[in-house]
Amino acid sequence: MFSAGAALAVLDPIARSDDPVGILWRKRLALSAAAAVSRQEGRREGEAELRDAFALRRPGDDPGPAGRMLIGWRALGEARALRSADWPARLPGFFDLPPGPSAKILHDLGARLAGRTPPLRFAAEAGREGLALGPAGRGLALWLADALLARALGWERPVPLLAAHLPRAEFRLEGEAWLAACARAWGRGAVAAVDLHADLTRRANALRAAHLRRPGKDAAATLAAVLTEDALAAQAGAATSDRAARRLFERLTSLGLVRELTGRPTFRLYGL
Repeated sequence: MFSAGAALAVLDPIARSDDPVGILWRKRLALSAAAAVSRQEGRREGEAELRDAFALRRPGDDPGPAGRMLIGWRALGEARALRSADWPARLPGFFDLPPGPSAKILHDLGARLAGRTPPLRFAAEAGREGLALGPAGRGLALWLADALLARALGWERPVPLLAAHLPRAEFRLEGEAWLAACARAWGRGAVAAVDLHADLTRRANALRAAHLRRPGKDAAATLAAVLTEDALAAQAGAATSDRAARRLFERLTSLGLVRELTGRPTFRLYGL
């Protein structure tokens, strides 16, 4: 508990920062969380498949169970995630849960637990209640635990920390053993999140400092989007073609300012 609290104290100013890189940071952590839950559920989708399901979908497309789960974890990084009155309507669909039983557990959960201390116990108890939905409710339980940890710590937007660092075998634990397992996972998650933020900040500063020759409006918008979005496809803009967009990303990649994330020759995705 002490070690987890120390790690979260280091994370606290980062979680409270308004730097736009924080948006991208939460999205990368959401991807890791969604991939971890996918593994726990015995599914085949890893980070690459989840990223494809989200980034390559067309407007109006159903992203499928994997894409919906990633959308749910990305939603955890929004201020709206702390509005517990919205949970019964929003959360079951993200995790493909039947609305009846899950809505009953979610109803007023945040308000009923509010005010308990310390924060780690408060959040772990909320996650334990979510596990009452059975194995299918693990993702929701982890989501709730991170959301209520953020509420207890006074963060305006939660940070996905728990899912990627809590082993599957520890879901069977209860009481103080469950609390200790969550504390260990939050401590590891906070350390990993601090390291990721430092890496993304370094990359973002390099992109901001790059002197690209007179980028047009579409290119400038793309550069701004790279700082906040996990993955982008090279697509035509209002004043540029697909080919021009691909050339821009190829130039940024050659300069080491962005990375190609798929390793494919087609349907490529780029990110910081």
